[in-house]
Amino acid sequence: MPPADPSPRHTHDPLVALADRCVQCGLCLPACPTYAESRLEAESPRGRIALARAWALETIPPTPAGETHLDQCLGCRSCEAVCPAGVQYGALLVQARSRQRERRSAGWRQKSIEALVARPALLGALLRAYGRVHAWLPAQRRLLPPPAIAPPAVTAFAPAEESVAMFVGCAASAYEAGLRESVARCLAMLGVRVETPSGQTCCGSVHAHAGDIEGAQRLAARNRGAFESTRTVLTFASGCHEAVAQALDGGTTRTVDAIEFLARRLQMHGERWQWRARPERIALQLPCTQRNVVRSAGTLRALLASVPGVEIVELTASGCCGASGAQMLENPARAATFRAPLLRQLQDSGATRLLSANLGCRLHLANGTSVPVQHPLEFLAECVEAAPSPQAISPSA
Repeated sequence: MPPADPSPRHTHDPLVALADRCVQCGLCLPACPTYAESRLEAESPRGRIALARAWALETIPPTPAGETHLDQCLGCRSCEAVCPAGVQYGALLVQARSRQRERRSAGWRQKSIEALVARPALLGALLRAYGRVHAWLPAQRRLLPPPAIAPPAVTAFAPAEESVAMFVGCAASAYEAGLRESVARCLAMLGVRVETPSGQTCCGSVHAHAGDIEGAQRLAARNRGAFESTRTVLTFASGCHEAVAQALDGGTTRTVDAIEFLARRLQMHGERWQWRARPERIALQLPCTQRNVVRSAGTLRALLASVPGVEIVELTASGCCGASGAQMLENPARAATFRAPLLRQLQDSGATRLLSANLGCRLHLANGTSVPVQHPLEFLAECVEAAPSPQAISPSA
């Protein structure tokens, strides 16, 4: 246990309070991807906690080497999921990086990314332009796969039993139009109409995880305004879910992972659709945020198991794919080292497609393989059709 700080000026420091829950037991070490890769204590959760605490208490000065160890945390929160002391590592990391940002300015890449994701319309236009020139770019400039050139609009359905709103976010405006169309069609079969309120913006995770708490709060306020008249908001990217839920917390709006929502509607109205047989081997990557934050992995496994003929191979060769928000753009070589074991496992599996419930993970993985990469709900939508109505079934003689 770290010694108590005698100085009263640190008594109410929220970062120190979060750090003091850590008992330094080391049970988090086997779960940490950066520690597994380096075997350095400073690249482990308890090492980073000790550094952040010591800096907050001013017992040691920050150094460039220490700052790099904090930079290189992937924010996967696998440590938080296994911690017996209940350390809120995600909140601690945001606090630590906020203070880091006060000590030194963010780099131009991080600032550029933050500025773009806060302007989804501009970002979407730039991404679609990038898609048009992608084939002519040198390999080192192809940091992302190309989005669809002409994404379809979400289908408008007649009034139904329930209405929900979709959270789109930033890059998803260009990359997930097909997913939104697929989910809208599936939910229509289950009596749900989907809407896409205007005025919504980035969830703010990119800002918060880089220490720009004020920027994240501004985006959260815009999203609260956009969804203030909505009862249920569906999220598709597991990396966005917590930020959206926190932004809308305290009102009458509930934030639900789209996978969980679909599963619940199926329990209520499963007779309204039927599964098509799909004899195919599918690889499944469970993002860190899905496993450790949203925790919808079990529900997703059950949904996929409902499809006749499908064979699922889970990719477990690496604890994190390395995307880590903007890190895959800021340090693509390092991000690729965490992705490589998963891609080797994918190749060895013989799977014909790869599923992942987080947009950042999908983009990072798709940029390293020719195997099609999809959101699980888009794949499931391909496997269903409306069940015939009772009136359409002829009575047996």
